[in-house]
This record gives sequence, structure tokens and C-alpha cells, in this order.
Amino acid sequence: MLNVHLVAHTHDDVGWLKTVDQYFYGIQNDVQHAGVQYILDSVISSLLVEPTRRFIYVEIAFFSRWWHQQTNATQEIVRNLVRQGRLEFANGGWVMNDEAATHYGAIIDQMTLGLRFLEDTFGSDGRPHVAWHIDPFGHSREQASLFAQMGFDGFFFGRLDYQDKKVRKKNLEMEQVWRASASLKPPAADLFTSVLPNIYNPPEKLCWDVLCADTPFVEDPSSPEYNAKELVQYFLQLATTQSQSYCTNHIVMTMGSDFQYENANMWFKNLDKLIQLVNAQQANGSRVNVLYSTPACYLWELNKANLTWSVKEDDFFPYADGPHMFWTGFFSSRPALKRYERLSYNFLQVCNQLEVLAGPAANVGPYGYGDSAPLNEAMAVLQHHDAVSGTSRQHVANDYARQLAAGWGPCEVLLSNALAQLSGFKEDFTFCRELNISVCPLSQTAKSFQVTIYNPLGRKVDWMVRLPVSKHVFLVRDPNGTTVPSDVVTLPSSDSQELLFSASVPALGFSIYSVTQVPGQRPQAHNLHSIFQKPSSRVLVIQNEHIRAKFDPDTGLLVEMENLDQNLVLPVHQAFYWYNASMGDNQSSQASGAYIFRPSRQKPLLVSGWAQTHLVKTALVQEVHQNFSAWCSQVVRLYPGQRHLELEWTVGPIPVGDDWGKEVISRFDTALETKGLFYTDSNGREILERRRDYRPTWNLNQTEPVAGNYYPVNSRIYITDGHKQLTVLTDRSQGGSSLSDGSIELMVHRRLLKDDARGVGEPLLEAGSGLWVRGRHLVLLDKAQSAAAGHRLQAEKEVLAPQVVLARGGGAPYHPEVAPRTQFSGLRRELPPSVHLLTLARWGPNTVLLRLEHQFAVGEDSGRCLSSPVTLDLTDLFSTFTITNLQETTLAANQLRAHATRLRWTPNTGPTPHRSPHWLVSANITLQPMEIRTFLASVQWKEDR
Repeated sequence: MLNVHLVAHTHDDVGWLKTVDQYFYGIQNDVQHAGVQYILDSVISSLLVEPTRRFIYVEIAFFSRWWHQQTNATQEIVRNLVRQGRLEFANGGWVMNDEAATHYGAIIDQMTLGLRFLEDTFGSDGRPHVAWHIDPFGHSREQASLFAQMGFDGFFFGRLDYQDKKVRKKNLEMEQVWRASASLKPPAADLFTSVLPNIYNPPEKLCWDVLCADTPFVEDPSSPEYNAKELVQYFLQLATTQSQSYCTNHIVMTMGSDFQYENANMWFKNLDKLIQLVNAQQANGSRVNVLYSTPACYLWELNKANLTWSVKEDDFFPYADGPHMFWTGFFSSRPALKRYERLSYNFLQVCNQLEVLAGPAANVGPYGYGDSAPLNEAMAVLQHHDAVSGTSRQHVANDYARQLAAGWGPCEVLLSNALAQLSGFKEDFTFCRELNISVCPLSQTAKSFQVTIYNPLGRKVDWMVRLPVSKHVFLVRDPNGTTVPSDVVTLPSSDSQELLFSASVPALGFSIYSVTQVPGQRPQAHNLHSIFQKPSSRVLVIQNEHIRAKFDPDTGLLVEMENLDQNLVLPVHQAFYWYNASMGDNQSSQASGAYIFRPSRQKPLLVSGWAQTHLVKTALVQEVHQNFSAWCSQVVRLYPGQRHLELEWTVGPIPVGDDWGKEVISRFDTALETKGLFYTDSNGREILERRRDYRPTWNLNQTEPVAGNYYPVNSRIYITDGHKQLTVLTDRSQGGSSLSDGSIELMVHRRLLKDDARGVGEPLLEAGSGLWVRGRHLVLLDKAQSAAAGHRLQAEKEVLAPQVVLARGGGAPYHPEVAPRTQFSGLRRELPPSVHLLTLARWGPNTVLLRLEHQFAVGEDSGRCLSSPVTLDLTDLFSTFTITNLQETTLAANQLRAHATRLRWTPNTGPTPHRSPHWLVSANITLQPMEIRTFLASVQWKEDR
């Protein structure tokens, strides 16, 4: 018997053509008919009509909002439906997150938020058993690893490359085991993965929604519209055909699509008839059985089949849905929003940590009510596959930014309360949100002020503080009152000044520096060279004790980088180029747009072959300012002690007056023999090898030699010849590639004049503040065998950078009996370099969520044993609270690890060891390479904190 599992579902984007609120309330239905509140109302009513009906729901951002608006009676009805398995949750994250432009820490946070709501509301009855990513545009290996560590039994998705799908259907590999980590021992990151047959839509002719035009069942033979027999025959043929691409006698059909089921009765009435009429054919010898089902039930049947499954070890990027149609543009779309999201992740972690370190005083204090929840929810919304991806309409992108900004406010109050409590002073704290454009009214006007630098890492950092100031000389004192070196540098581009000083900040703590104007003195004009004409023979060089960078004196471009510690020299040429975006041609009508990258020709055009340069050299910084054009400039920078070259680029507004859409890249060209290989990170964690014009699991017919070789770069991309390695770290997600040996390119900005026909319906013009983008690339040159230490530790500093908070100083004591302090650490001892404190957040009144991560992969020792297992003692690790009880959980903290079980699958690579339950016997914990361990800790705050 062939069993056809019908999955009734709705796919509700948390923002796309309309904002989150517009979708929830059903506003602007002329743009898209969609109202989530009505969908949920209607589904619940229809489920109550017939007990065999089942439905799955996914997006908790919407469901939780709807839930809080229901009466107690309705809530109880819904609880019963969940208990009986008639309403089932799949995935259970706040959103269905994107997989290309998302950082793993933010993915874990948003999944935790959604799953916690379900656990708190429905207990284990509401716990999802399957991951359900039916719409994201390509799938990352790290995402599958995270899902496995969250305890999911399997993973369903809709979109995969059209060539890949064809091969899989032929080879019966639409379902297999995904081995999603090269470091974690199987089956820890193994995840059964099923590709849905119709992306996530109903089969053709079988869409019975108010948004569809398909003919409903007409059973009355006397009606001229009678079609029941024909529809049943059509369905039987459909089921048989589909079953030929799958391995077992169970197949799944998705019955629903975008914002469907607003009139759920239409769907369910016709599905009832379909099930009844098709199953009635069994009396006539039919071997097809149809049932209302859910992905979890379907998966359970596959598991019972006890087959051996093939194993996948790479990922599903890039995704193309046809020749010339590569969805690699969204890796870079809306770079300003992508940066704001990453910056907000950084700020949220600072907010979460201080909420724990200061205890209840962080929430209620002299500055009002501090709260991390609004930013946590806004960040969760941003992970949606049309949010950080940059694939929403402009007014929706503006609303995403609005939500983030609104979330920062309550966190700023929380930080003020916490810093006052921990430092012992009630200062008038100021948060300068516009330091990236050198704007901070307090530092630019005050004669004296305090600078508090908070470090969210588990190790001490030295950080160069840069603040916009007036034209004066300043005295800077460290937490002990000792004067430290400082400089005032004039910015060549604007003639404004910035104060520089190096701050040393302890682990998970802060240092307070004081800045005072020296009366009557003006800063000296620094050694500031301007090169307008081509100088004859002068060599242009910047260097510190670790790095030397040379520039061509004729063009002003970077031409060589040297690692002085390891005596490595690499000629490297860096410049900006742009691809002319295709508007469609005689090969294909496909245009470049928010989703799709399609250049009109393979070779990009130089923005400029030379740069007007200014050289800035002081004791605290050396910089080459390069001006390429009216819309493209860069500062190449070295601070003392820095082991990387910093390239701060500014691009925009991209001119489109010539009617050419432009996609701007920064490209690094070297003579390294890289044999078509390059390496990119997966969501900021493990590294995957990429090969030009190649896919590991099928023979690629390459139709786009540029776009078809682009991959998501969340945090780094590198090339190596086995001896030298050139790594570029990013400050946000970008698309990147190596299109010729020895070359790396990253797309920094794009502005397009035509829509790419994937539903957005407007070109990616980036109106408003998104026109002008500033960002940083950090370039590291290392020996290949020791490069991991450099890029892993620097990437950690990049994603969790120190938070700078200003105050005028002279505030009142927080508490008369408490001695004030100018330096503080939340840790009694630093964490070893291979350990990253991923999460420290409040969970309950006396409970804390703690995640510790081994941030090195197997084989990344770097000569320092960094890939070895590491053991930590959590007893007395934190300075402001004591852990009284520790419970280990799965990654999303919604079930105890000792009680968590997953379905076991047999891969064709041989049996995997059965993992015994993980009982925690002490506060000594060991982390294996790339392992994340999650704990709920009962804590007691110390009185003298």
C-alpha cells in the first residue's frame, strides 16, 4: 500500500511584501492578501469540526502574538488540540531563519526564543520533532548541525538546485542522512533530511484556498461540473509518479502555501473529500491510502522502514532554480541592514551578560526599567529569510531597522542600571550609536568625560578607542589614574578630529578611562602626506611590529603584504570593481535583483585604476586614505600590536544615472597557486572547501561562471597554496568567491534597476540611509598550518567587540556603603583561547542560561593544541554569582540532555555509535572540538557584587 501523507500548512513570512504587523492584522491587502490572525482563527475552528483533521504551524513570532490575544477558553481549546496531536508545531523558531546571511549565535537565539514559548505554553506536547525550512534559498551545513544538536529527528526543506533535484529524483536520493559536521563525532550532527516534492506548494490542480483558482470537488454526478472521478484518477496517477522518486511506501504532499487557510474550511472540506474518495477506491483494488498527517508522523514511518540511507557531507549552496538563475545576490543585498543586524547581535550579548552580572538591579534601577526582551525579539525577527537576507520590500526593510532601534532603547536602560550598580556610580550614561560616521555629541562638546569600555569576551582585550572630539589636546587616564598615550588625528575626508587611545579591558568586564581637555593647547598637525600627483619614486609603506603593507606610489593601491613575525611576503593587489547587472539578454530574460546575481559580462570594471591618497602616521596609528571616486573610498589601517591589516571601505551612493545597475566588489589578487580551491565559513562556524565550477554530488552544467561560483561568507573566506594562507574576515554577511587562482572577491554593495521576478516586485534601489555603506575587511597573512588561531580568535573579537559607553563624570555614588570601582571582571579566571562564551543570559528569577563553545575544529591546532579537548571548572568561575545547581540541556534549552532522544538512522557509511545519556556529575565540563554545551544554572547573586 502506498501511503500519502497530506500535510496541511500555511507559510507565513515574518515580513516580506508587508511588515510583520501588516501581515498579522491583514492590513494593505491590496499589496498581498494576508492576515495571520484570521488564518489561526479559521484553522482552529476547522480543526474542531472533524477530529481526523490535522494542521502544522511554524512561525512563533505570529503564533505567540495571536495566543496572547485569545480568551482563556480559546487557549484551553488550543491546548487540547495540541495535546491530541491535531495541531502540531514544526520547527518552532520565532521565525524560519535564512541560512546564508545568518550567524550561528543569532540562529540559536531565535530558535531558543520560539521553542521556549512552546515549552512554557504547552510543555512537551508542543515540542517540535522536525525542522521545517521549506522556503530558505539554499541550505547551510551548520544549520543542519545546529538542528541536530537541538534534538530534531529530521529536517524538511523545499528549495534545492534544479540540477541537483533532477539527479536526486533519478537516484532515489531525495531523502538521506546529512552529516553536518567534520568535527563532531557521528551521530551528534547527523540529521535525516527530506526534500519535499513541490517546494512547499500543493500539487498542480489541487489548491483549494481562497487565494487559488483550482476547481473544488464536485461529487454530484448529475451536475454539469461533476469532476470527482477525474480528480481521483488524477490524484492516483500523481501519487504513483511521485512515489517513483522516493524510497519507501510513504510519500508526503504539502497542502498549503503562502498565507493560506484564511478560510480554512475551503481547504479542509476538499481534503476531507479527497481522502474519502481516494480511499474508497481501495475496494476496487487501488493500493493508495491517503491520510491527514504531519511531518513528524511521516518521519516516524520512514524510520520504521529501517532502511540504509546515503550520506551527504557538503551543503546546498548555491541554489539555482533554472539556468542563469543563481540565488547568490541576496548574500550581499542590503549591506547596511546586514551590518545593523550583526551590530545588534553584539549589543544584545552585552545586554544579556550585564543583565546576569548585575542581577535584578539591571532590570529595575535609577535609570528606569531595563529589559533585554525587546531586542531579543527584534533580533529573532531579523533572522527571517526575507529580513537579514535583504529580500523584502524597502518599507519592510525600514521596519526591520525600526524594530532593532526600538529594541536598543530598553537595553541601554539595562546597561545604565548594570554599569551604575557594578561601578558604584550613577553617571549620566550616553550611547553614541553613530560612531561609525564620527558623530558623538558628548565627546565633541564636553571638556571632560568618562569612557566605559565593556568587553563581552571571556579573555582580556586591548582595544583602540576612537572618538570624535573638538580641536584640542586631551589627557587620557586609565582606571588607575595613570596617563596613557593618546593622539588626536585629523580625518582627511572631513577635517574633523578623532581622539585615539588604547584601552585594556578585562574578561567579561569593563574599564573606565577619563578624558580631559588640556586648556589652551591645539593638536599638532600630524605627519599628514597628501599625494595628488604621481610621485616619482617614493615608496608608500605602513607597518607595525607584526605587519608591513606596501602601496604602489604611482597608483596608491595596495601591492604587498608582509607578516614580519613569520617572514612571509605576499604580493597582493587590492582594488574595487563593479559588475554591470544584467537586465536580461538573448540567453535568458533573468535580471539581477534582490535574490539573483547575474552580471551582464564576466569581467568586472575597475572603479578606478588609481587612488588619490593621504598618509597618516602617528604613534598610535598608521593609515593610507584612498579615494577612488566620488562614491568609493577606503582607509587601510594598522594599529600597534595588530596582526591583521584593516581595510575600512565606504561605498555609495552607487550612481545609476547611466541606467546601469552596479554590483561592487573588493578584490584581492595574488600569485598563490590555489588549484581552483577556496574556503568559506558556514554561518560563522565550520569551514567548507569550495571548488570553482564544481559540485561534490553531481556534474555541474555551469551557466553563470561568476554568480554560479558565489558562496555566502558570514565571517571569513580564505585561499592557500598549502604554505601561505590569505584570509579576509568580514564584519557582516557578504557574497564571495575566488574566480581565478590566487584571487578573493567580496561583494560590498549592490544597487539594481530591475526586479528579478521572484515576487518582491520592486528593484533593489536602496532608498534612504542604505545608499551609503561603510564596513571593514580584516586581512591576515599566515602560514597555512597556523592560520586558524589567527582567524578564529580575530573573528570572535569582531563579532563580540567591546561596547563603549560615555558619561560626563562626577556622578553620585550608587550606594553609600559600596566602594566605587573603575575596573571590573565578571570572571574569576579567563577562559582558555579555544573556549568561547556563547551565551550568558537571564532565564528566570534565579536561573541563568549558559552556553560554552569549543571554537576550533579538528585539525586547527595551529601548533598550540587549540584543537584538543578542553576541560573547565564552572565552580566559582563567575565573580558576581555562585552556581548552586547545573542542568545540561539540548542546544535550544528546551529539554534536558539526559532525557533527550532522537530517532536513529542507519547511514551507508556504517553504523554510528549509540550515544549514552549525558549525566552531569560535577561542574567540571569537557568540550570537544566544535562542541557547544548548554546549561541552565541556578544561581545566587553575591551581596558584595
